[in-house]
This record gives sequence, C-alpha cells and structure tokens, in this order.
Amino acid sequence: MVAFCEELKASTEMIMGPQESIHTVALLPEEGPEDFTAKFEATVQGLEDYIVFADLLGGTPCNTVSRLILEGRAIDLYAGMNLPMVIEFINSSLTGNEGTTLNVQKKVLSRSMTSCQTLMMMKMSRLVWESGSIISDSFPIYQR
Repeated sequence: MVAFCEELKASTEMIMGPQESIHTVALLPEEGPEDFTAKFEATVQGLEDYIVFADLLGGTPCNTVSRLILEGRAIDLYAGMNLPMVIEFINSSLTGNEGTTLNVQKKVLSRSMTSCQTLMMMKMSRLVWESGSIISDSFPIYQR
C-alpha cells in the first residue's frame, strides 16, 4: 500500500525535482498512534530544524505531533496539506527575494494551511482540548 504522503512527495518531485529534505511518515490502516509515534521519532531523530505538514486536522498524525508539542517539543505543525501548498512552500525557499526564508515560508503556510499550534492554543484557552484520534493518512516532514 502506498500512502498519501509518499505519493505527494513523488508528485512534488515530478514537478520540482528531487527533494532530499522531504521525509515521509506514513500511517498505514493497521497502525495506531503508538506505531506512528515510533516511526515519527525515528524519522526526526538527528534533524535539528523541521516543519511537519499533516493532511487532516484531528487525524492521528496531527494529534500525535500535537501531543508532542503539548509535552514541550518545539515543532512547527501545519494541517491541511496538499500539493499546491507544498510546492508553494518549497518555491518560497528557492526564490531568494525574501527577507528570510523562514519568514516567507511561515507567511506561505499561514495563507495556505491551518496552524495546529494556533488552534491548539485556542482550544486550550477554552479548556476543550480533545485527545481523541481519527485515522488519517500521513504527512511529510520538511527539513529546513
């Protein structure tokens, strides 16, 4: 079975060329949050600075990484990933006409994706954080 994140990376590479800085972590139908957490931790081990794109807000990958953020991990997590968003994000780092790549990338993400951190803070401020999981597909991790 090929996961959404793997196909999204392949499609991105078809358009943008090889993307060694994109790592995928697939959630397969037979896997649960613990399996996904182990795969995620193995993938990001040794990466110092990275951004996580999740396909669905409220899905298992987004919830899993959200829990790591709530435990104090400094992770940029965005939900609502799709091919045009990933391409625009990569292009923003290649154009060279921005002040800093990170600032432009965050502007791109704020225009085109939902920041899970912002939504988590809103939920937490209302004390309605829900820890349930909904099975979603998977997501890529972009190493800065």
